[in-house]
Amino acid sequence: RSAMAEEQVILVDAQDREIGTLEKLAAHRNGGVLHRAFSVFLVDPQGRWLLQQRAAGKYHFPNLWTNSCCSHPRPGEQTADAARRRLREELGLDCPLTERFQFVYRATSEAEGLTEHEFDHVFTGVYSGEIRPDPEEVAAVRWIAPAVLEREVREHPGRFTPWFKIALERVRQVI
Repeated sequence: RSAMAEEQVILVDAQDREIGTLEKLAAHRNGGVLHRAFSVFLVDPQGRWLLQQRAAGKYHFPNLWTNSCCSHPRPGEQTADAARRRLREELGLDCPLTERFQFVYRATSEAEGLTEHEFDHVFTGVYSGEIRPDPEEVAAVRWIAPAVLEREVREHPGRFTPWFKIALERVRQVI
Protein backbone atom coordinates (compact mmCIF):
# COMPACT_ATOMS: atom_id res chain seq x y z
CA ARG A 1 0.00 0.00 0.00
CA SER A 2 1.48 3.32 -1.02
CA ALA A 3 -0.05 5.15 1.97
CA MET A 4 1.91 2.93 4.33
CA ALA A 5 5.12 3.43 2.38
CA GLU A 6 4.81 7.19 2.91
CA GLU A 7 3.84 6.97 6.58
CA GLN A 8 6.49 8.30 8.97
CA VAL A 9 7.20 7.02 12.47
CA ILE A 10 8.81 8.94 15.34
CA LEU A 11 12.28 7.70 16.24
CA VAL A 12 13.04 7.86 19.96
CA ASP A 13 15.87 7.15 22.37
CA ALA A 14 15.61 4.78 25.34
CA GLN A 15 13.85 7.53 27.37
CA ASP A 16 11.23 8.11 24.62
CA ARG A 17 12.79 11.43 23.58
CA GLU A 18 12.21 12.22 19.90
CA ILE A 19 15.37 12.01 17.80
CA GLY A 20 13.92 12.09 14.29
CA THR A 21 11.51 10.45 11.90
CA LEU A 22 11.80 7.61 9.41
CA GLU A 23 9.57 6.04 6.78
CA LYS A 24 7.56 3.31 8.49
CA LEU A 25 8.77 0.28 6.56
CA ALA A 26 12.41 1.43 6.77
CA ALA A 27 12.05 1.61 10.57
CA HIS A 28 11.17 -2.11 10.58
CA ARG A 29 14.03 -3.36 8.36
CA ASN A 30 17.57 -4.47 9.27
CA GLY A 31 16.75 -5.34 12.88
CA GLY A 32 14.46 -2.36 13.44
CA VAL A 33 15.06 1.19 14.66
CA LEU A 34 13.55 2.19 18.03
CA HIS A 35 10.35 4.16 17.43
CA ARG A 36 7.26 5.26 19.35
CA ALA A 37 4.18 3.06 19.25
CA PHE A 38 1.04 2.41 21.25
CA SER A 39 -1.15 -0.54 22.18
CA VAL A 40 -4.79 -0.17 23.23
CA PHE A 41 -6.51 -2.78 25.39
CA LEU A 42 -10.29 -2.42 25.64
CA VAL A 43 -12.58 -4.26 28.02
CA ASP A 44 -16.35 -4.27 28.27
CA PRO A 45 -18.25 -3.59 31.51
CA GLN A 46 -18.25 -7.36 32.19
CA GLY A 47 -14.43 -7.44 32.07
CA ARG A 48 -14.10 -9.24 28.72
CA TRP A 49 -11.20 -8.17 26.50
CA LEU A 50 -11.67 -7.03 22.91
CA LEU A 51 -9.18 -8.78 20.63
CA GLN A 52 -8.60 -8.26 16.95
CA GLN A 53 -7.17 -10.65 14.42
CA ARG A 54 -4.78 -8.77 12.15
CA ALA A 55 -5.82 -8.78 8.50
CA ALA A 56 -4.07 -11.14 6.08
CA GLY A 57 -2.72 -8.13 4.18
CA LYS A 58 -0.83 -6.62 7.13
CA TYR A 59 2.84 -6.05 6.36
CA HIS A 60 4.00 -8.14 9.32
CA PHE A 61 2.48 -10.56 11.82
CA PRO A 62 -0.61 -11.03 9.58
CA ASN A 63 -3.53 -13.18 10.79
CA LEU A 64 -2.35 -13.16 14.41
CA TRP A 65 -4.61 -12.23 17.32
CA THR A 66 -3.66 -9.17 19.32
CA ASN A 67 -4.98 -6.41 21.56
CA SER A 68 -7.82 -4.15 20.43
CA CYS A 69 -5.65 -1.76 18.45
CA CYS A 70 -2.01 -0.83 17.99
CA SER A 71 -0.08 1.50 15.73
CA HIS A 72 2.30 4.47 15.67
CA PRO A 73 1.70 8.17 16.28
CA ARG A 74 2.53 10.45 13.36
CA PRO A 75 5.17 13.16 13.69
CA GLY A 76 3.66 16.04 15.67
CA GLU A 77 0.76 13.91 16.94
CA GLN A 78 0.27 13.20 20.63
CA THR A 79 0.34 9.47 21.37
CA ALA A 80 -3.05 9.51 23.13
CA ASP A 81 -4.61 11.30 20.15
CA ALA A 82 -3.09 8.73 17.79
CA ALA A 83 -4.51 5.88 19.85
CA ARG A 84 -8.04 7.26 19.56
CA ARG A 85 -7.56 8.02 15.85
CA ARG A 86 -6.56 4.41 15.18
CA LEU A 87 -9.51 3.07 17.20
CA ARG A 88 -11.77 5.03 14.88
CA GLU A 89 -9.90 3.97 11.74
CA GLU A 90 -9.45 0.27 12.57
CA LEU A 91 -12.55 -0.53 14.63
CA GLY A 92 -14.98 2.33 13.93
CA LEU A 93 -15.26 3.18 17.63
CA ASP A 94 -14.11 5.79 20.10
CA CYS A 95 -13.88 5.85 23.89
CA PRO A 96 -11.83 7.54 26.61
CA LEU A 97 -8.41 5.99 27.18
CA THR A 98 -5.97 5.97 30.10
CA GLU A 99 -2.24 5.51 29.62
CA ARG A 100 -1.07 2.80 32.04
CA PHE A 101 2.60 2.06 31.38
CA GLN A 102 5.29 1.84 28.70
CA PHE A 103 7.72 -0.88 27.68
CA VAL A 104 10.37 -1.43 25.04
CA TYR A 105 10.53 -4.61 23.02
CA ARG A 106 12.01 -6.08 19.86
CA ALA A 107 10.32 -8.84 17.86
CA THR A 108 11.10 -10.12 14.38
CA SER A 109 8.54 -11.54 11.97
CA GLU A 110 10.68 -14.17 10.26
CA ALA A 111 8.25 -14.64 7.36
CA GLU A 112 8.51 -10.99 6.30
CA GLY A 113 12.02 -10.28 7.64
CA LEU A 114 10.73 -7.22 9.51
CA THR A 115 11.43 -6.26 13.11
CA GLU A 116 9.37 -4.26 15.58
CA HIS A 117 11.65 -2.30 17.92
CA GLU A 118 9.19 -0.15 19.79
CA PHE A 119 8.83 2.11 22.77
CA ASP A 120 5.23 1.08 23.37
CA HIS A 121 2.72 3.22 25.29
CA VAL A 122 -0.09 1.05 26.67
CA PHE A 123 -3.60 2.48 26.99
CA THR A 124 -6.75 0.92 28.40
CA GLY A 125 -10.42 1.80 28.03
CA VAL A 126 -13.91 0.48 28.64
CA TYR A 127 -16.24 0.09 25.66
CA SER A 128 -19.50 -1.74 25.00
CA GLY A 129 -20.95 -0.29 21.80
CA GLU A 130 -20.92 -1.19 18.13
CA ILE A 131 -17.69 -2.25 16.41
CA ARG A 132 -17.20 -1.65 12.69
CA PRO A 133 -13.81 -3.15 11.75
CA ASP A 134 -11.98 -1.98 8.63
CA PRO A 135 -11.39 -5.22 6.66
CA GLU A 136 -8.10 -3.81 5.33
CA GLU A 137 -6.80 -3.79 8.90
CA VAL A 138 -8.83 -6.34 10.84
CA ALA A 139 -9.79 -9.90 9.86
CA ALA A 140 -12.01 -10.50 12.91
CA VAL A 141 -12.81 -9.21 16.40
CA ARG A 142 -14.03 -10.99 19.50
CA TRP A 143 -14.72 -10.42 23.17
CA ILE A 144 -13.00 -12.95 25.42
CA ALA A 145 -13.05 -13.63 29.16
CA PRO A 146 -9.64 -13.20 30.83
CA ALA A 147 -9.45 -16.82 32.01
CA VAL A 148 -10.20 -18.13 28.50
CA LEU A 149 -7.63 -15.74 27.02
CA GLU A 150 -4.93 -16.87 29.46
CA ARG A 151 -5.58 -20.51 28.55
CA GLU A 152 -5.48 -19.80 24.80
CA VAL A 153 -2.20 -17.87 25.05
CA ARG A 154 -0.68 -20.67 27.15
CA GLU A 155 -1.88 -23.46 24.82
CA HIS A 156 -1.44 -21.65 21.46
CA PRO A 157 1.16 -18.87 21.88
CA GLY A 158 1.90 -18.81 18.14
CA ARG A 159 -1.59 -17.44 17.44
CA PHE A 160 -0.80 -14.13 19.20
CA THR A 161 1.49 -11.18 18.41
CA PRO A 162 4.73 -10.88 20.38
CA TRP A 163 3.89 -7.48 21.91
CA PHE A 164 0.50 -8.72 23.09
CA LYS A 165 2.10 -11.62 24.96
CA ILE A 166 4.67 -9.27 26.52
CA ALA A 167 2.09 -6.69 27.69
CA LEU A 168 -0.59 -9.18 28.76
CA GLU A 169 0.54 -9.79 32.34
CA ARG A 170 1.03 -6.12 33.17
CA VAL A 171 -2.28 -5.13 31.59
CA ARG A 172 -4.09 -7.79 33.65
CA GLN A 173 -2.87 -5.99 36.78
CA VAL A 174 -4.39 -2.62 35.80
CA ILE A 175 -7.76 -3.47 34.24
